[in-house]
Amino acid sequence: MDTINLPAISLVKNFNEIGIMDVASVGGKNASLGEMIQHLSPKGIKIPEGFAITASSFWEFIDANNLREKLATPLASLDKINFSNLRDTGSQARGLVLNAKFPEDLKEAIREEYENLCLHTVKNISVAVRSSATAEDLPTASFAGQHNSYLNISGIENLLTAVQQCFASLFNDRAIKYREDKGFDHQSIALSVGVQRMVRADIGSAGVAFTNEPESGFQNIILITGSWGLGENVVQGAVNPDEFYVFKPSLRNNKYPIIQKKLGSKSKTMIYANQKSETESFIENIDTPEEKKWQWILNDEEVKQIAEWCLLIEEHYQQVMDIEWAKDGITNELFILQARPETIHIGKQKVFKEYTLNEKGKIIVEGAGIGSRITTGVARILLSPSESDKLQSGEILVTTITNPDWDPIMKRASAIVTDKGGRTSHAAIVARELGAVAVVGSMNGTQKIKDGEVITVSTIGGKDGIVYEGKLNWEEQIIDFSNIKIPNTQVMMILGDPEKAFHLSFYPNSGIGLMRLEFIINSAIQIHPMALVKFNSLKDANAKKKIEELTLYYPDKEKYFIDKLASAVATIAAAFHPKDVIVRMSDFKTNEYANLIGGKEFEPHEENPMLGFRGASRYYSDYYREGFRLECEAMKQVRNVMGLTNVKLMIPFCRTVEEGKKVIAQMEQFGLKRGENGLEIYVMAEIPSNVICADEFAKIFDGFSIGSNDLTQLTLGIDRDSALVSNLFDEKNEAAKTIIAMMINRAKNAKSKIGLCGQAPSDFPEFAQFLVEHGIDSISFNPDALIKGIENIQTAEEKIKQHHITGFQKH
Repeated sequence: MDTINLPAISLVKNFNEIGIMDVASVGGKNASLGEMIQHLSPKGIKIPEGFAITASSFWEFIDANNLREKLATPLASLDKINFSNLRDTGSQARGLVLNAKFPEDLKEAIREEYENLCLHTVKNISVAVRSSATAEDLPTASFAGQHNSYLNISGIENLLTAVQQCFASLFNDRAIKYREDKGFDHQSIALSVGVQRMVRADIGSAGVAFTNEPESGFQNIILITGSWGLGENVVQGAVNPDEFYVFKPSLRNNKYPIIQKKLGSKSKTMIYANQKSETESFIENIDTPEEKKWQWILNDEEVKQIAEWCLLIEEHYQQVMDIEWAKDGITNELFILQARPETIHIGKQKVFKEYTLNEKGKIIVEGAGIGSRITTGVARILLSPSESDKLQSGEILVTTITNPDWDPIMKRASAIVTDKGGRTSHAAIVARELGAVAVVGSMNGTQKIKDGEVITVSTIGGKDGIVYEGKLNWEEQIIDFSNIKIPNTQVMMILGDPEKAFHLSFYPNSGIGLMRLEFIINSAIQIHPMALVKFNSLKDANAKKKIEELTLYYPDKEKYFIDKLASAVATIAAAFHPKDVIVRMSDFKTNEYANLIGGKEFEPHEENPMLGFRGASRYYSDYYREGFRLECEAMKQVRNVMGLTNVKLMIPFCRTVEEGKKVIAQMEQFGLKRGENGLEIYVMAEIPSNVICADEFAKIFDGFSIGSNDLTQLTLGIDRDSALVSNLFDEKNEAAKTIIAMMINRAKNAKSKIGLCGQAPSDFPEFAQFLVEHGIDSISFNPDALIKGIENIQTAEEKIKQHHITGFQKH
């Protein structure tokens, strides 16, 4: 057999000899590693050393074994329509590569570079052996996961075997199908191999980071995910990882940047195997010790360090990046292992669809939602890709976990549900790429969902994904923002759910005019703040037990409330930064507060809670002052520690000017001084006294927001919760409109900002015109009413403009 002997320099190259311009010879992964070692290592980023076996090596291997024509035969016979013989085609091609022999000069070049790597460390150092296709990591095709990688390889013979297996993986079934889908010529793609020193993440941790929020494509977030042990578990989606959301502007400004943390179950840990023979695996997956499941894989400083490196990498490449990181469990050092362009959002035009679920169904399972959509179909449970013939086009794939072998199957599914995995898992990435809906990390979907039953999958609840029994009724509406022009009147949103914030930030808006804390306290915290302040003296044993469970890893119970509330507010503030986010301090009524865990001990019974102990009156009262302190601590954390000074605060149901002064003094005592660090404090205008004494209120507050619901009911003397008289409630009533107009005019005269939060301006064009005519500064809408509201405001502004033109011409 003739052997092509190329100069060794073209066969193997050290990472420090290559850069991003060398994709054609070493593939995307290796070129990126070389680029980072040359340009980013000097900036402090740690990248394990290694070398690349070049594309020239691959072609030498192919030509030395006369494989070009032999490989062309099975590939030419591939059924490119139904891919009915894909498995046989791939098997034949791989067999040809695996039965071939290494040319001696190539073997020697690899041996020499491996021994050089060992000189810097120890003999027979463990390495990661990763495939790097020469067409991979392009903007439109990532090739991620299509080819094989091998971890914890030591010794030259094992290394050569792993390299040959990488070469063969160019003809994996999934890789062949992927190239067909992307229009690549099989004969033009070569495979380079990267050999990189292993980081001892097996006794540390590892994971993946995106330099955007992968669901929405929101650019100001770095999402870091990870688990104990080697990172393959996170990449493959074999575990539900820890998640950390880092806000880039806070990171750049040296403020505390972690706006969200989510503890994953991390059920498995991938470690080095105790190898007894050459045929055994070099790694194994063990059950994570129970105590480690409840520990964070990184501390805050380590999260910040990885995020800073991610920022440097993104800035160097000038695009969103998908990055693998690892922490060495012996030295506690952090490393970057790989970086590639994130391809999901590149070049995609933003098309927004609103989905509305019109009925409630029985929930089967929940997990992390991917796709912000709703779909319905027949559930098909598959435990292996070999069962692919069971899945009909349009059915919903339910499985434990996916890897790239599943790719051809997933394209037939209308939705994907997995037991395992997080937001950066294989199933999540492929679902985004396909534009499919997915629920990952459902824990037990394959047990709870019945094969063949009709289910509805919804991921419209922000980051939550829910699988319901049966076919539920839902609506879909396409929203086109391309022709929407923001009117002169500020258009703001009403938002309480932080899970929807990143998605909604792309809607046309001037910020958040009303963020209610009640939704967060009800859903994310669940506990009455005073029950946390006085936890040790709680009498209700059942409530105490529930609080213990919810705050298990918070020895300081107050800190639980502060952290949860701060995280939720910070998420919305980050999503809309630098626009104003006006946060209304809590405004539960006593009966609503009593329904929180532990609340009954701290709330009086009132016959009419609507007009009772609520809003401002609570904040300086002995009954709730310490609870208000926790709210203030959370706001201080968001504004002063995280640096999100676009957060403004608003006081609800403030009956008198004297009461307003007491609240402002109380806030100052708790560290929130009006004017300090740009802090603005607004007041809700929802009581006739706010209108009558607007001049005096304007002296102590920075602005007003008309709460049209409460102002209307108190003007008309109607309890809108009473079914007997609620039909008389009408914001368009002359008395209600008169008092609203009076409030706007008085605020304008006092040179105070004035806005309105409510449904009427979107439901009734004439009401929007009425507000605009009186010169309101801003109107806040619920997201589903935003577009209609903008149209109504634009129509009103156009009418006023035409009226002025006509009046001027007559004059």
